[in-house]
Amino acid sequence: MSKRNKIKKRKLNGDGFVYSTNNDFNFENRTSEEASSKEQNLTIHVEKKNRAGKTVTIIKGFLGNQLELKILEKDIKSQCSTGGTSKNKEIIIQGNNRNKIIEILEKKGFNVKKVGS
Repeated sequence: MSKRNKIKKRKLNGDGFVYSTNNDFNFENRTSEEASSKEQNLTIHVEKKNRAGKTVTIIKGFLGNQLELKILEKDIKSQCSTGGTSKNKEIIIQGNNRNKIIEILEKKGFNVKKVGS
């Protein structure tokens, strides 16, 4: 594994902490807002605004850490055969793949709601 991949993996796992000024901070028992897939209510939006006329599908409402978000994003992108990214706890997938994404997320046990027309 290259040095770059090791650093990236550490950051995604949350192992990137080097120093904390908080005396009570415990590196091993960090709290997270993780929730099981059945407890999460995701909303699926289709947008065209401010994207040069390109349509994108946005998944909002994900609770969990950055690593879980990246894994879910990668899985959706591969099953939809398209590109995308994740930022600000949202997954952005290129194109209008709302129905296919809803099927994928429901198979994984998420509560999914379609927003918009």
